[in-house]
Amino acid sequence: MKSLQRRFDNITTKNPYWSSYVCFAEAVKGQNFNKQTICRWFQKLVDKDDYARNEKKEALAHLQNLSTPTEDNQN
Repeated sequence: MKSLQRRFDNITTKNPYWSSYVCFAEAVKGQNFNKQTICRWFQKLVDKDDYARNEKKEALAHLQNLSTPTEDNQN
């Protein structure tokens, strides 16, 4: 099982009332996943009813931004 999917599954289990999009955002947060990985797993894991299709590009850009660790958190 891939690391992103494992993180997503753990978050989903611990937070059963969160939407799949919120769980996915939490899974990528600060993990430095590349754009291709985020896009591929977004397609597989996030329920299509959890986001507006016309806003998918913006949602993926936001997730990529969340994935990139901030300079304050880097050692």
